[in-house]
Amino acid sequence: MDAKLLELLVCPVTKGPLIYLRESRELVSRSARLAYPVRDGIPILLENEARELSDEELERLPRSESPAA
Repeated sequence: MDAKLLELLVCPVTKGPLIYLRESRELVSRSARLAYPVRDGIPILLENEARELSDEELERLPRSESPAA
């Protein structure tokens, strides 16, 4: 995922920052508790395509809001 693109993207629900998780190919919004899929390098920033994050998943997220986490 391109770092410059990640700097521009925000959560469509909260307008907050997103964290890219390479292993799961998802963009995560900590404040919305949602994980948006990235398919073939394209972020799918639709609320109905996102999955809800559990408390355990939120605890495992990097503490920094750096988009390149």
